Amino acid sequence: MYTTRVSGHVDAPRADVYRALVSAEAIARWRVPEGMSGEVHEFDAREGGRFRVSLTYEAPDATGKSAAHTDTYHGRFTRLVPDEQVVEVLAFEAVDPALGGTMTLTTTLADAEGGGTDVVMVHEGIPDAVPAADNETGTRMALENLARFVEADRDS
Repeated sequence: MYTTRVSGHVDAPRADVYRALVSAEAIARWRVPEGMSGEVHEFDAREGGRFRVSLTYEAPDATGKSAAHTDTYHGRFTRLVPDEQVVEVLAFEAVDPALGGTMTLTTTLADAEGGGTDVVMVHEGIPDAVPAADNETGTRMALENLARFVEADRDS
């Protein structure tokens, strides 16, 4: 198991970014890497609340962790500090024991110098079967999507 840390910037206040972290509708739009579609099955954004999300590859030759073309994960929120931090404990729904175990995703928000919000996402306990480069790429895509989503919402 290993840990990754990815950071990014959103040109919006922390409160706007936080709302996108705890909204099922927002998650279904921004936490989906390029080349995939997302479906939120369950989402109860409170400490102890559960969630379940599926990400499906659009390419017919892509292989999922949970089904032929899908990665599904589930978990619970263990800490929610409004406008500051979201901590999630999650696990893949996979038959392969190499993908088993729980991971922790901590997303921390801070005021950025010059305005906006700095976002840091730390994944801990990632199974070695998931290439670190894939996790980092997917997280970077998600952060870029988050910025576009929140910034576009502010402009409309």
